Amino acid sequence: MAPVVYSVGHSNLAAEDFFALLAPIGVRALVDVRAFPGSRRHAHFGREALAAASPAHGIVYHWMPALGGRRGEATTPSPHVAWEVPAFRNYADYADTAEFTAALAALEESARTVPTAFMCAEALWWRCHRRLIADRLLVAGWDVQHIGAGARLTPHRLPDFARVADGRLVYDRGATPALALRPRRERQ
Repeated sequence: MAPVVYSVGHSNLAAEDFFALLAPIGVRALVDVRAFPGSRRHAHFGREALAAASPAHGIVYHWMPALGGRRGEATTPSPHVAWEVPAFRNYADYADTAEFTAALAALEESARTVPTAFMCAEALWWRCHRRLIADRLLVAGWDVQHIGAGARLTPHRLPDFARVADGRLVYDRGATPALALRPRRERQ
């Protein structure tokens, strides 16, 4: 049986409603994968506020900026040409780096120790960089479960355009090979 790790987005929930999603699952560690862990509209989801509120719910809070989204474009042509959304392609390129790999290993270590959820702001996991983190974890043998409304769990699946080649996750199925060889700037 594969080890389990959870994914969750705080959206516009009240703090108590957010922690109520985690309670029935038994989450004991919350790993914040936001690049900028703050919220103007929902101050209770700021890094300091979450770190202060989590212990009352039996949860340890960690911020892992190395897993944060909003990554810039790679300087070399991307092998992840099936991603049409540049932000996802940029993150997929970043996920090939040693910095990302080390941070992902730290997330995995937490999840091996205690029930762990990695979180971002977006409630819909398929619209968030958490989906790419989940892809990497799935390929590494994890059972990734996305926590939704009412603490409903949705198992993660790789997108159809992803494949594993020589142990490496690549998003290129269905892409035009000629485009894959040219930097994005030249394709426009």
